[in-house]
Amino acid sequence: MNLLSVLFKGGWLMLPIFICSIIVFAVIIDRILVIRKSKLNVPAFMLKIRNMLKKNDIRGAIAHCVEEKTPASNIIRKGLKKYKFGHERVKEAIESAGRQEINKLEKGLSIMATISGVAPLLGFLGTVTGMISAFMKIENLEGSANPSDLAGGIWEALLTTAAGLAVGIIAYGAYNYLLAKINKLVIDMEVISNDVVDIIEETHSESQTVEEELDIEL
Repeated sequence: MNLLSVLFKGGWLMLPIFICSIIVFAVIIDRILVIRKSKLNVPAFMLKIRNMLKKNDIRGAIAHCVEEKTPASNIIRKGLKKYKFGHERVKEAIESAGRQEINKLEKGLSIMATISGVAPLLGFLGTVTGMISAFMKIENLEGSANPSDLAGGIWEALLTTAAGLAVGIIAYGAYNYLLAKINKLVIDMEVISNDVVDIIEETHSESQTVEEELDIEL
């Protein structure tokens, strides 16, 4: 008896559990690829952006963000596009872009969290329905069922519980792992965003100071 035939003996509830497992593995692969593409060398990135902003090279900074193609660089790019409107507009644009990027990173995680709870319940439901069938069989045999009849019905019913728990455990573990990785990216995004806003504020303060000194001299 191969694994496929064993799974089929678990009943029709094995189908939604199997579908849940496919969804879980699809989300895991998709999020791992997204997280890998989202990684950024924060010190090197900030060094280049800081130097460009100090030189007032906004176009160069935006071009560098486009080259990086990460959530953090996308946030800074959208913020720098509002540079001419002042640092407050830059800050608002960065906050708005940050929320959008976080939503993109967390795409599919809510599905995994749901499956981690639903899959075991589907398994238990399959076991309950299987046990009902087993006892109905005993009733039909008018109590003359032998132990092998009972054992067969019970182990087939327990298959759904085992499958549901397996899918739920994998989904729950993967959810926490991916969430930890995404939280690390979010922290990097916050650090970069705060640093860029601080640099822009310093640049504006320095330019205003220079203008005031020129006015006094004149």
